[in-house]
Amino acid sequence: MGFSYNKLWKLLIDKKMMKTDLQKAVNMSPTTLAKMGKGENISMEILGRICEYFHCNIGDIISYEFDEG
Repeated sequence: MGFSYNKLWKLLIDKKMMKTDLQKAVNMSPTTLAKMGKGENISMEILGRICEYFHCNIGDIISYEFDEG
């Protein structure tokens, strides 16, 4: 399957933030945000900025989901 950003989306809900708030806070492009919405790969640099912003580890915002099959 691939990467899942569901943990990040839940964190945003808990912090009462919109995805666009995150985009501005970590200086990411709308294209990158769209890729995340589709579960596509993004750069480690962006993931690092998100972790820095939330003071968390990468496993707190992203996971890898395997295909059932």
